[in-house]
Amino acid sequence: MQTRTLTQYLEYLKLSGIENIFLNPEIIQQTSEEIIKYKKMQLLGLEENYQDCKKCLLSQSRIKFVYGEGNPDSKLMLIGEAPGADENITGRPFVGKAGQLLTRMLQAINLERSDIYITNVVKCRPPNNRNPLPAEINSCLKYLDEQISIIKPKLLLLLGKVAATSLLNESMTLTLFREKTYLYKGIKTYVTYHPSALLRNPGWKKYAWIDLQKLRDDYIKL
Repeated sequence: MQTRTLTQYLEYLKLSGIENIFLNPEIIQQTSEEIIKYKKMQLLGLEENYQDCKKCLLSQSRIKFVYGEGNPDSKLMLIGEAPGADENITGRPFVGKAGQLLTRMLQAINLERSDIYITNVVKCRPPNNRNPLPAEINSCLKYLDEQISIIKPKLLLLLGKVAATSLLNESMTLTLFREKTYLYKGIKTYVTYHPSALLRNPGWKKYAWIDLQKLRDDYIKL
């Protein structure tokens, strides 16, 4: 059994109230499926609980709470800034033009959206797509940290300056953010351009491609 699967299985059993176990190699696949199912149930339960969140003023203009989606056992999480107009309508992250570009970016490093988990720092759309305010970010960080603690990714990719500033507690240009990797809650973290920024500035795509290749090289080692 892989170390990651074994660790998750032990945590799963502990949460279920089981202390003493015997590991049978023949149930490895079944165990992995149970862990994924359990994580999915946790995420779906939390998403349902938070649908009517009123912790900040963004709830007043919200159509749908955009929690996140993807593989609940993913080794990689992508974290953007906030939902846009299309996301506010559908309740899904990154489904507009920026999301379509993100899908192509992932495919360029041999990943599909179904392989990973995608979410945002803020779960409701700010009016006119303005940057989320500090109070709005602080209201939502608990939700994001819960997602990370359940999924237990090995890598994080922060999309854009707002996501980087919010999680890394540093204020600098995106160029400087991209120069190194970070640790968020002990997880190796990359920063690159938000896809919407790449749509506005196509010349930056070559720099995003550099970031993605570095991420890919780490991902394939997991």
